[in-house]
Amino acid sequence: MEYTCDRLSTAPMLDWSDRHCRIFWRLLTRRTMLYTEMVSTGAILHGREDFLAFREEELPLTLQLGGSSPEELALCCRRASEQGYSAINLNLGCPSDRVQNGGFGAALMLDIPLATECFRAMAAASSVPVTVKCRIGVDHQDSYEFLRGFVETFRSAGCRHFIIHARKAWLSGLSPKENREIPPLDYQRVYRIKEEFPDLFITINGGIRDLDETLNHLSNTDGVMLGRAAYQNPFLLHQADSRIFGEQSDPVSDRDQVVDLLLPYAREITSQGIKLSALTRHILDLYTGIPGARIFRRILSQEATRKDASADLLLKARDAVHESIRRAEADLPDREG
Repeated sequence: MEYTCDRLSTAPMLDWSDRHCRIFWRLLTRRTMLYTEMVSTGAILHGREDFLAFREEELPLTLQLGGSSPEELALCCRRASEQGYSAINLNLGCPSDRVQNGGFGAALMLDIPLATECFRAMAAASSVPVTVKCRIGVDHQDSYEFLRGFVETFRSAGCRHFIIHARKAWLSGLSPKENREIPPLDYQRVYRIKEEFPDLFITINGGIRDLDETLNHLSNTDGVMLGRAAYQNPFLLHQADSRIFGEQSDPVSDRDQVVDLLLPYAREITSQGIKLSALTRHILDLYTGIPGARIFRRILSQEATRKDASADLLLKARDAVHESIRRAEADLPDREG
């Protein structure tokens, strides 16, 4: 299997990495593997929406599935691979109460026989690679030996790509947000897995802040997955194609170009009755680090939720950034004098 796109990927993030966000990210990087939000088998099989729908420009794209029924996971995999996803990922890392109540996510790491059965069923039903995303441990099952045994078992079942969040998960006592922050990071444990299983593609995830850190991790692993960093400072992705994948050029050179490229999509969704905020909530931090970033965020936050908000609001917010920059530059001599 080829995993070249997985050298860098964005994380599956509930309520964040939806289709509007992925359209935005794809303007910044053509090569990075994007992930959907985690989608449960129940939503796919019984929901009223088409939870497998995506646009061709989002590719390469991995679907992350949550579930604990091998039969239901297999059925969803068959549909997803027919729909054209690049890969399908089994969530074995989410610690939320809702996911635990469904019997999947990180809780499945404590039932390795069932988790392995789920993987085998998915792989048999899919025509695209099936991967696993897990933690380095769960609750008191957090030794290196536990993680090694977990990987070895799935390797024997045919899994060749593991995305490992370098924190353990606590199934009680910590919120999902706290589970992303409080358990200490242990990158060395993931590096050690790569050393012991050189034939596997190992992606590291957790607390990685930028492309410099990404390149450092790539000295010890095959891939890096960015989560909150890609969402809270999205423009860092605009150099991913050149710095991570060795392309001669990147898709965009500045933030203003991103706004221009988003306009057709913004006009399309608002013409369909979708609020502009469905898109703009994902781009609030586009100008992070630039004078005027705060006013860009404020204009979009306050005005994009209105029913009559149009795509032109993006231009208004961008123009406000430039006005803020102009004023800052005009004031500069006085500050220095």
